[in-house]
Amino acid sequence: MISKAVRKMLAVSLATVMAIGAAGCGGGGTETPDPTKAPENTDPTPTEAPEVDPEYVIRTDANGNKIDLGGMQIIIRDWWSDGSSTDAKLEAAANAYDEARWEYVKWCEETYNFTIIEQAMGDWTSNPTDFTTYVDTMGDDQNYVFTLRQCGEIAVAANSGYAYDVATLDCLDFTEEKYQHTNIHFLSGNGTNIYAFKTGHPEPRGCLYFNKRLLEELTGLTADDMYDLQKEGKWTFDKFEEVLKQIKAKGDTNNDGILDIYPMVQDSAFFKSAVFSNGGQFIDKSADGKFFNDVESAETIEALNWAVRMWGEYQKPTPEGANWDWFFADFRNGNSVFMTGQCYMAGQDLKDMADDFGCLAFPKGPSASDYISYYEDNVMMLPSCYDAERAWKIAFAYDLYTQPISGFDTSDGWKSGYYGSMRDTRSVDETVQSFMDSSVLNPALFVPEVDLGADILWSLNASSSPAALTEAIRDAWNSKIEKVNTVK
Repeated sequence: MISKAVRKMLAVSLATVMAIGAAGCGGGGTETPDPTKAPENTDPTPTEAPEVDPEYVIRTDANGNKIDLGGMQIIIRDWWSDGSSTDAKLEAAANAYDEARWEYVKWCEETYNFTIIEQAMGDWTSNPTDFTTYVDTMGDDQNYVFTLRQCGEIAVAANSGYAYDVATLDCLDFTEEKYQHTNIHFLSGNGTNIYAFKTGHPEPRGCLYFNKRLLEELTGLTADDMYDLQKEGKWTFDKFEEVLKQIKAKGDTNNDGILDIYPMVQDSAFFKSAVFSNGGQFIDKSADGKFFNDVESAETIEALNWAVRMWGEYQKPTPEGANWDWFFADFRNGNSVFMTGQCYMAGQDLKDMADDFGCLAFPKGPSASDYISYYEDNVMMLPSCYDAERAWKIAFAYDLYTQPISGFDTSDGWKSGYYGSMRDTRSVDETVQSFMDSSVLNPALFVPEVDLGADILWSLNASSSPAALTEAIRDAWNSKIEKVNTVK
């Protein structure tokens, strides 16, 4: 990496060393690589020409002039960040990657004359309304990239003209790998227009937590036994049921005829995970950009039938008057062995759990050849009330901000956070890794008025008929899908 001092020198002297390079972001402009590196001494005169870090290139406009963002501040608006400056993040860098990344961002800020921060505003529930209200009132003098949760309201906003069509901005290249990890841009458009985007790895969902102590006491299986089953491809619907049966057989620990330890404690995420893990979908999207109803596919019905049966046989009944999230405490307190959840819960809902826990992929169904998780990531949107120049500049800065850093293998960069919250490394290196390798989109979230919970998931239980439930919503879903497919 080029040292910070040299980068500052290069940025200051940039005007005298710019040359026309490869075409780049900026409407037919050019890119010029960093000037020759100066030796690491007090003499600033360049005397050698080492390999230049590929991300340190100068992006220019169509006339060969360095792009200047005019001192604007860009705010990536979310609901959790502390608003730290790049200087503060660089000062707090805990490893070589963080240092290299924030040095690069600082170089970009100085080179292109802007600043960028991530700042919490609003909250998870209010952000869709915050976004539409901002556009309705024609915004303000702030330059926002809105971070928004995937939901029907956002789909409506995109289809109703609230989101800027970022497909018109030539500084964003959605064929780049950093956008391909989530593929959000594919879901948010109609084949031509793009209203949402996201870089980086998606947040995995649909994992299966287990209590290591209870599992070994009741079945003799250790955590490594479970991870080995998963690694060998033997962690299936059938194997899961076999383990659940063993737990149920010994769950009456005081021999009073009542289960003291239940095989599993779940919410509706169990049904959702079962569908994706069997290769099914609720609503899917074809290559030509059209949504279609997939809730009555063979894979989906097969998974729901299995999940309903498991629920009846092994699920702990909901206590009378319990809150919706009662199952977290039940699992955390060591009253049940398995719980379907999301990976972030290890560091949030389970962080104070006394018993050690492990994390597996949801078992694969008979129609799946590998473990399949799903993801429902946050999305980024620009308000449509911004004019073309302003939107382009904000998008340009965001693209710089999310640029991969050369010299580092960032394919495993996501692991560091999970190592700090999971209780063992195999849950990260094998389980969460499988999610990164084989997670699929959940297109149902981008169909306005479709609500997976209210429409089907919350109605599933031991006495449900998946075929009857899916038939009952068929016409309504088809109508909603047709409506979104006709939006231009």
